[in-house]
Formats: sequence, structure tokens, C-alpha cells
Amino acid sequence: MQPLLLPWALLLLATALGPGPGPGPVAGAQGTCSGRCGQRDGLCSCHPTCAGLGTCCSDLRDFCLEIQPYSGSMMGGKDFLVQHLHWPRPSDPVICRFKESVQTLGHVDLSGRVHCVSPLLYETGRIPFTVSMDNGASFPRSGSWLAMHPSKVSASEKSQLVNETLWQYYGTPGAGGNLTVTWSAAALPSSAVHIELWGYEEQGKPYSGDWRANWSYLYSLATNTPNSGSFTFVPQPAAPNYQRWQVGALRIVSSQHHGGAKDVQALWSNEHALAWHLGPDFQADPVAWARSQCQAWEELEDQLPDFLAEVPDCPCTLAQARADSGRFHTDYGCDMERGSVCTYHPGAVHCVRSVQASPRYGAGQQCCYTREGTQILTHDSTSGSTPDRGHDWGAPPFRAPPRVPGLSHWLYDVLSFYHCCLWAPDCPRYLRRRPSSDCRAYRPPRLASAFGDPHFVTFDGANFTFNGRGEYVLLESALTRLSVQGRAEPRTAPQGRQERGTGLTAVAVREEDSDVVEVRLAAGAGPLQVLLNQEVLSFAEQNWMDLKGMFLSVAVGDRVSIMLASGVGVEVGIQGPFLSVAVLLPEKFSTHTRGLLGTLNGDPTDDFTLRSGRVLPPTASSRELHGFGADWAVQNASSLLTYDSPRLVNTFLKGPKHDPTFLPLFPEETAPPSQATVELCGDDSFCIFDVAATGSLSVGNATWAAHQLHQRHVQSLQPVVSCGWLAPPSNGRKDGTRYLVGSTVFFHCDNGYSLDGAEVSHCQADGTWSRPTPTCHPGRSHTVLLSIIFGGLAAVAVVGLIYVLLRRRKSHTSPWTSRP
Repeated sequence: MQPLLLPWALLLLATALGPGPGPGPVAGAQGTCSGRCGQRDGLCSCHPTCAGLGTCCSDLRDFCLEIQPYSGSMMGGKDFLVQHLHWPRPSDPVICRFKESVQTLGHVDLSGRVHCVSPLLYETGRIPFTVSMDNGASFPRSGSWLAMHPSKVSASEKSQLVNETLWQYYGTPGAGGNLTVTWSAAALPSSAVHIELWGYEEQGKPYSGDWRANWSYLYSLATNTPNSGSFTFVPQPAAPNYQRWQVGALRIVSSQHHGGAKDVQALWSNEHALAWHLGPDFQADPVAWARSQCQAWEELEDQLPDFLAEVPDCPCTLAQARADSGRFHTDYGCDMERGSVCTYHPGAVHCVRSVQASPRYGAGQQCCYTREGTQILTHDSTSGSTPDRGHDWGAPPFRAPPRVPGLSHWLYDVLSFYHCCLWAPDCPRYLRRRPSSDCRAYRPPRLASAFGDPHFVTFDGANFTFNGRGEYVLLESALTRLSVQGRAEPRTAPQGRQERGTGLTAVAVREEDSDVVEVRLAAGAGPLQVLLNQEVLSFAEQNWMDLKGMFLSVAVGDRVSIMLASGVGVEVGIQGPFLSVAVLLPEKFSTHTRGLLGTLNGDPTDDFTLRSGRVLPPTASSRELHGFGADWAVQNASSLLTYDSPRLVNTFLKGPKHDPTFLPLFPEETAPPSQATVELCGDDSFCIFDVAATGSLSVGNATWAAHQLHQRHVQSLQPVVSCGWLAPPSNGRKDGTRYLVGSTVFFHCDNGYSLDGAEVSHCQADGTWSRPTPTCHPGRSHTVLLSIIFGGLAAVAVVGLIYVLLRRRKSHTSPWTSRP
């Protein structure tokens, strides 16, 4: 037995050496979280739920790290504090290791607090890291760092290029003089700084295993310059060996580091086109130089695989684009919620990007719209939306081209736009290889919702009320192993009133092997809580997160959007005392769904399908539908929901998943609505029921608002017929750039040409144009011919009039006679 005692003795020793207490330790608990973060087994727990359950190891915070700040640019250089970890020996080396591969030097400050510095990464998302306090001998402490797309980082965390347009046009006509960069001097604890230029490139054979992304230190613009927060200089052409880099960024670091030192505290500028450092050949004739670069890009594009067939078609209207939140999201470069500052798309008020990159090539789609909701096409305007060889937001597994967030997009889509469109007047060459997608192949997603007491509207439009207490499968699909689960509980009833209604208080989502995201009503810290794999997330710094198998976006306070890799969108918000949830499914999920939100197949009569496959008829009573809901109770083995308090454990984990003792209110049991209810709800039966069930007009009003939101959402997602782009005639033009059903396009010929064909074409309900594009033939145009004809007639008329007048004058004149 003695050999078995040794491991326990070591555990006790490790626990005794822990520097500080953890939250809610079990009385007398023994064990440690060293190397065990996220685990529940053992003498005590190191799982995120342990704090609420009082089962944490006493050294939880010393090994399962909390950091501040928790996010920064993927470019690295962010100093962050490891909270709750105090180290008595500031001279001890600290090594921070990210993703088991990238190491940076941390430090212990004079107060004994441990710091790490984030490294330069080629990816976004939650990056696991570990910390060694023994010079790399062991890494028992772990945490998570959120690496962000550079454009999503606040301006205070970056250096700023003053008049960034001047930097990117420098050397072109009218663009010269001084350049200035500014930064927050307090952000770098140093009296002097180096200002460096770094360049980005991708090397190797495209779309092969040796294609590599690389940031390189090029040279310093200034060394040991005062940390004043500003630096002004006159650019000089770079040495020839540096001019191949045309995309890059400035980096400002403490002067205590040598030039190009990796993974040190730094302030990066935005990545930008390096016009200001290009050579004399560019400055001598920027148009000719840019044209040669545009031609070289065209030649490269001709050698690369065609990605256009892989990106999704754009939604037909602005309303569809904003409603299809599972597959498209606002493009931060053209956002109507932020004033529609659309620098590269003048005339647009809003653009969206496809959320997911294409599976094989990592490409992306962009769709831009006018104020009237019409998509702008590059065939009609240089402001049109363009697809991208490199998705701006990158694509898992990131790190390798063309999947590096932001930077691959710069090389293959943005820099070429500068070459062809901004520095040279050759934009048609660019647009031929980046043509807009029209919407003929676009199919809107199908929508289902749950809200209020709760009420359900299925994908096929059936609706019912199920106010059970428990945890239920809202939706599951074997197609992608998609699961959406909800927890329903009674609201807190006024004193003396028995509550007979329930509502959603938590919704959890997972697909394939993705992370699990849960949205629930908060106990007191705020209106909503979002949990990632059962750990509460903070959105104090960021409202967008790249997660495993999904993206997550949080609007201020009351709405969360979950965008899954399959294109499924789940939106969870607050309506009154409960959550509302909307699920959007792409067309491929047809016939592949089960659960309370119904069977997606266009037939509402089979939406009440039990687990056994038996179908309740649409005329089923409310009590039968209650049985249908109860049949879809979650099973413990497949539950995605979190149980991090004794109440949740006892009620839902140890108790029944559907509470058969809870007596709900059924619609047929309600009294006739009062006048106030009728005035509020009109004929909305959901609203009327919730007023009756809760005795609260405010609850009824929230239900009415949620139902109205669902109906507007459904209306926005109605299919729209498109006839596709219609070309203007050669040697002519057209009026009209809307190509949806009911639209009309008018054709005209240039002077000196005549129209052969119809002058007007209409987009018909079957998706075809009533007339093809006509042709314009050389020769006299109708206008010229009519002018000649009417001019000739006018000349004949004038001659005739003169003749008549002369005849009349002759008839009224006496003959002359001679006199003697």
C-alpha cells in the first residue's frame, strides 16, 4: 500500500505550495489545478462551473488563468496581465507559450504581477496559451487569448497614419510632402522608440503545401526617437531589395529592443499599400508602373484556379442581405448603421460579406446595395460588389495563404485594385476578374421562431403554444449534427399568484465538433449571459469572436447572433421577461430537421412529429400538443446546457427533463380578453394568451413585438425572382440597373447608329427578359433620318409658300401704259 501513498503526498504538497486561495473551495478539499484546467474529476474541480457549485480547487486561479486585457490584434505586441497570480521573485524568467508552438518572454513587475506579451499570429480566434515560471521546464498554467482581425481592434491600441489616403497615394500626382504617424505615448513604457517598417508577402506555389505567409522586418524609419506620440518625415525611395514589398505596416517599439525584435510589446499601424516607399520608377510615372503591375496580376490570375463558382450568390435585395444573418454579415467598410461611409463603393449605403469562406479556396463574397435596396453590379458601375480570392476575415485553419485574415485579401484583392483602379485608369481589367455575382441562384433561408410563453412558429409556418417546464430539443439535424436546445422556466410570479406559464431562459447550440455556445438570462450582471463551453464570456472588449465552427456577434445588451459553419444562423434576444430565438436554415436542410421547430419540407401538416415518427394532425388539441412538446425533452447524455448552480443541478440535471407536475395554462382555459387586452393585441392570439397567462400587459406587449419581428423577418426573406444582368447594346447604352421581376430596362443607340430590336425589355415572373438586348447598327440613326425627312418637307413647304405669294401678288397688280 505504501507506493500508492506517494502520489497523494505529492498532490498534498503541490496544494500546500499554491500561492493564493481560489473561489469557493470545498471545505477540506485536496488536489490541485496544475495541468488540469477544465477537468471535473479528482478531489476538486478545475472546470468553469466549479465556482457556482463550490467545488473548486483552492489553487484554481493560480493555474487556470484570467487575464486583462483578454484580446488584441493578431499582429501581436500586446502586454497583458495575468490576474490573481502573484510571484515573489521578479527576477524569475517568465515564458508564455501560445498554441504549443510560439513562445514569448513575459516578466514579473515590481508588484509581483505576472505579464505576458501576445505574439505575431497568422490567425484570429481564441488562442490557448500556457505559462512557465521555471524557465520553460514546465507549463502547468493555462489560459486563453483572443486574437482579433486588425480592423476590429480599437484605434487606441494602434498607431495612426495621419491622412492614410496620402500614405497610400504618395508619389502619384498631387500626393507628396510630409507624412505623420501618431500613437499613444503612454502605451509604450519607454522614453525613446524605434519606428519600423514591416512587409507582408506570401511565397511558394499557390494552393500547395509550401505556400507560406511571412511578415518581415524591412528597415527602421527612425531609431531612438523620443516617445512623444508623433513622428513626421519625408519619405525616400527604399533600397531596391525592399521594393518587392508593396503591403506592410509600421511598428513602434521601445528603443531597448534591437531592430526587428520579434514578439515584443509594440503598436502596429493599419496594413496599407506602401506607395510612399516605392522606387523612382513609380514616382517618375506611377500610371505606367501601376499598369504594368495590373498586367502582372492579370497574368497571375490566369494561372490560378477559378474560385468564382465556389462563392455563394448574393441576396437579391438589401432586406434579404440583412435578414440572412447566418450566411452574410455587415461589411465594416460600408455599414448603414455607421453612416454608410463606403470609400471603395460610392453610391452604396450598405455592404455585406459572406460569413464563411469557400471550402476549397478560402474565397469570399461581397454584396453592396443602394439606398433603394438594389444590388450594385460591377457590370454597371465600378462601385459594384466584388468577390475575393482571399476572404477578408480569413478561414480556418488560417495561418497559410490565402486564409490569413485580412492580409491574403490585401495581396490578392485590394492591392490589385490599387494597381488597376486607383493608381491607373484600368479598372475594367480588374472588374473582368472580380465580377459581381447576381442573385439568380440565391435561395433565402427558412425561418422558425420561439418567443413569449413560449409560442412556436415552425419553418413551414405551423404555430402552437407549449409552456412546459424543462429542457427541450428545439431543433436537431443529422445532416450536420446540429442541435439547438432550450430551457423553459416559469417567470417569477407576483406574490399571491400561481404562475402557470413558462418561457425560454437559456438556449444552447452546437454543430459537428464545434464549440458549444449558450445564451441565457443573467442573474444580475446584465440582461444576457453568453457561455462558451460552459464558461461565461466577457464582451467588455470585443463584440465579435471567431470560435471553433462558428462566429459570434453580440449587439449591445440584448441580442446575440451565432453563425455556424453550415450557414445556419441562430439569433437569441430578450423580449420581455424571456428569451426569443430565431433559427435560419439554408435550403440544404430541407427534410433533415426534427424537434419543436418542425420538419422543414414545405408541408406544415407534418410539423408535429414525435420522436417515434408518429405525426399529430394540425387539428391536435392544446393538450395533445403539450404531449408533443414533452416528447422532445432533452436527455442528460446529449444535453448542451450548463448546470453551474445547485438550483440548476437539482432542478434540471438530477430532476426530470420535463416536469410532469407543472400544471400549465391551456388556451381553451383562458377567459375572454379585456378591452385593454384587445386594444393592445388586436387579433394576435399569442399576445392575448400571454396577457391572460401572466396578468401583465407588458408581457403581452413583448410577445406582440416578438411576433411582429418574426413576421417582418419572414417578409424580408421572401424569394425574389431575378432575370439576371442585361447588357447594354454595343455602341449604345441602357437606362435601368434593377434586374428583379417587374423591372424595366430601356435601350438607346449612340449618334450615328440605329437600333435593331426592342427599345424596352421587362423582367418577367419566370425569370426571363421579355426582349433580348438589341443591336446598334452603323448608319443614320432614326433621329438623323427624321431630321432629313422633316427638313426636306419644310424646304418644299417654303418653296411652295413663296410660289403662292408671288402668284397672288401678280394677280393684284395693274399693267403699265405709255402716255403722250
